[in-house]
Amino acid sequence: MNHSKRVALLVTCTVDQLMPEVGVSTVKLLRRAGYEVDFPMEQTCCGQPFFNSGFRDEARHLAKRTIAAFAKYDAVVLPSGSCTTMIRQEYLHLFEDEPDWQEHARRLADKTFELSEFLVHQAKWDPPQPTETRTITYHDSCHMNRMLGVKEEPRQCLEAAGCTIDEMAESERCCGFGGLFCVRMPEVSNAMTNEKLRQAEDTHAPTLVTSDPGCLMQMRGLVDGKPFNVEHLATVLEEMTR
Repeated sequence: MNHSKRVALLVTCTVDQLMPEVGVSTVKLLRRAGYEVDFPMEQTCCGQPFFNSGFRDEARHLAKRTIAAFAKYDAVVLPSGSCTTMIRQEYLHLFEDEPDWQEHARRLADKTFELSEFLVHQAKWDPPQPTETRTITYHDSCHMNRMLGVKEEPRQCLEAAGCTIDEMAESERCCGFGGLFCVRMPEVSNAMTNEKLRQAEDTHAPTLVTSDPGCLMQMRGLVDGKPFNVEHLATVLEEMTR
C-alpha cells in the first residue's frame, strides 16, 4: 500500500481506557476504506484535561509529545470531536509564545481529522450497498458541532451505511458531559443528560449515536431503564458495513 494511503490513529484516553471497541471499529473502517493504519505507541493524552483546567504548562508538555509522535504521518484520525478540536484549535493557542512549536502544531492541525470528517472528505468513503436498515437518532457533541463545524458528515456516513436518522428535538443540545463540568457540577450535568435522553426517547429510535466518547460515557451512565442503547458512531458504522 502506498504512503499516501497510510494514516495514524490517535485513539484518545477515554477510548483506550474505557471503550477499546471504538478504537477497533475505527481501525476496521479505515482499513475497509483502503488505508493502512499505524498506532504510534508513544502517544499519550492530548492534554485537553490540563488545558481546560488552566494547567497550561502541563498541557504544553503533552502537546509537544503528541506533535512529536505524529510528525511523520500524512494524516491523523481520531474517533473524537473534542480531542480533534484540542489539536486543531487549542494547540495553536498553547504555543503563541513559542513560534517554532506553534508551526509544528499548525502542521499537525492541518492533517488531523475527526473520523467521519476523514471518511467523507479525505477517503471519499463509499461503503457497499447496505443489506439492512437501522433507525437511529444522533447527538451532536458541542466541540464537534460548534468548534469544528462538523455536523453533516456523521449523518452522511450513517445514511451511507444504511441508517435512517430520526432527529430528536434538539440534537445540538449539550448532553451534560462538558469534561470536568460533569465532575464539578454533577447535579446540573445529570439534569442536562436526562433531558437529552428524554428527547432521544421521544424519537422511539432504538439507538442513540454520538461521535464523542465523552458524550457516550456520560449518556451511558444514565441510560439504564431507557428503551434504547447509546453507541459510538464508529461501532455502528462498522457493524453496518461488515
